[in-house]
Amino acid sequence: MGYVYLGLAIIAEVIATSALKFSDGFTRLVPSLVVVIGYAAAFYCLALVLRTIPIGVAYAIWAGMGIVLIAVIGALVFGQVPDWPALIGMGLILAGVLVINLFSRTAGH
Repeated sequence: MGYVYLGLAIIAEVIATSALKFSDGFTRLVPSLVVVIGYAAAFYCLALVLRTIPIGVAYAIWAGMGIVLIAVIGALVFGQVPDWPALIGMGLILAGVLVINLFSRTAGH
């Protein structure tokens, strides 16, 4: 169940961060509410994750996947296409997440 909650935490955080861009500095009500609710949901789910997955592993996956997904949304929705060094860095982040999940005994499998 820990990885289900981790997935939900990542999705909620990505939605909240995307809404942060649309909130225009918290001057637009609906996107601002999505930010607050999304981050609250993300941290609630992350707290549930920590019951079964070590904090270092959970946070690495949560942060790493969030970075990559926000970069994809930035490119597709906002036209903020990352350059090659950024893409290489994100590839390394994804590789790290895969190594943790596939090979680490501390990943809570």
